[in-house]
Amino acid sequence: MSEHYYSKKTLAASEEKTWSFELKGFPFSFTTDHAVFSKNEVDFGSRVLIDAFQLPEVEGEILDLGCGYGPIGLSLAKAFSDRCFVMVDVNERALHLAEKNAAANEVDNVTILESDRLHGVQDRKFAAVLTNPPIRAGKPVVHAMFEEASKALVPGGEIWVVIQKKQGAPSAKQKLEELFGESEVVLKQKGYYILRAKKID
Repeated sequence: MSEHYYSKKTLAASEEKTWSFELKGFPFSFTTDHAVFSKNEVDFGSRVLIDAFQLPEVEGEILDLGCGYGPIGLSLAKAFSDRCFVMVDVNERALHLAEKNAAANEVDNVTILESDRLHGVQDRKFAAVLTNPPIRAGKPVVHAMFEEASKALVPGGEIWVVIQKKQGAPSAKQKLEELFGESEVVLKQKGYYILRAKKID
């Protein structure tokens, strides 16, 4: 089986490197490694999602689904320090890096957990779920993430998704509409769509 950044374990040799990046007006230091997504810089899609995100009106934890080494969850946790963020990923190396990056950037309102999709957080409910989904894992996996997120949201909770038009934004929007009744395109930027849907009941 081929190895991907959405694999649980990696055989790729570790070669950590640390670099700086500004998000939400804060300077961050990120340590990354082989076999994690976008190891050289914070990818454009994640940056668009970070900038577009607005807190939901309902109270509760915020889930970064597929957190990788942590740029989405950590930057938003620092920006919205009165909220608790949960960051999950299946990739053990990515989780180790997310823990390291949370400590390095002094972000303490986060909980970092191993989870294949939402299987590891089935006992929790969230006010929002954010995801830059693993498109290479295939549409069934991505749509399953949406389905599990819809069940994990509190009433009034929201899912936020970043996805390129050419990588399935129209079908993702359609899937969200099936699950939530409606969805909106919050922003379009350089082919990336920010989709949002709200759980009504």
